[in-house]
Amino acid sequence: MQMSKGQIGRRLLGLAGAGMALAAGGTASAELGQPAPWEYKLQEAATPVMEQITWFHNLLVWIITIITLFVLALLIIIVVKFNAKANPVPSKTTHNTLIEVAWTLGPVLILMAIVIPSFKLLFQELDIPKADLTIKATGKQWYWSYSYPDNGKFEFDSLLAQDKQPRLLGVDNEMVVPVNKIVRIQTTGADVIHSFAVPAFGIKIDSVPGRLNETWFKATKTGMFYGQCSELCGKDHAFMPIVVRVVNDQEFASWVEVAKKKFASNPANSFASVGAAAQ
Repeated sequence: MQMSKGQIGRRLLGLAGAGMALAAGGTASAELGQPAPWEYKLQEAATPVMEQITWFHNLLVWIITIITLFVLALLIIIVVKFNAKANPVPSKTTHNTLIEVAWTLGPVLILMAIVIPSFKLLFQELDIPKADLTIKATGKQWYWSYSYPDNGKFEFDSLLAQDKQPRLLGVDNEMVVPVNKIVRIQTTGADVIHSFAVPAFGIKIDSVPGRLNETWFKATKTGMFYGQCSELCGKDHAFMPIVVRVVNDQEFASWVEVAKKKFASNPANSFASVGAAAQ
């Protein structure tokens, strides 16, 4: 049974509508700072750097789409116009100066449109401004340790918590930082190479034993933000999440005071109780 063009069009439109509804459903279930089922885009930006990354990503998608459609149009024109039936006597032209200049100059202009914002983004990521807070993150097999040298020099471990959500991302002790403050992350590895990555912040940097790498972020939104070790580091690589809790200045000051007392008395105490007391 053959379908008319109208029926084909209606079915294609229905499929497109179903796809948009599915995408919208996946997007609607997204939460700030964590992945969502069927999510097809980058996580919502929570820092200026991630906003720039998202903008650059969208720019590249447009450029790639235009190039793909342009090449597809050329292929269709060639197939239709220059097949043996439509063009039985082929042209013997071997050179065309205009075309040769265009296919040389065009890619150069496209690369210039990409490289300028790319270098700007790299500079923004690597040029660390004056920090309001420094935190040292040490990757270990298989958990993270966080040290606050600017706030009383206390340190705690952050391990996967099986009873917390989201699954495989919740931890017993979160890294806590103030909102709208520049946080410098200094990271290293205690045993093997790890990688400190938080997608919503736009940061990802290797934690290498014997070396201190640096990155930074400025969280502009409060809430919980999740990341993971992004370097294959052993059998429990999938079970060393990163959780950053962004709070206001007053909550952060209270959290620090309680944390210093707790760790001064017993460093092995669960830091979850510290967070609860600060709130």
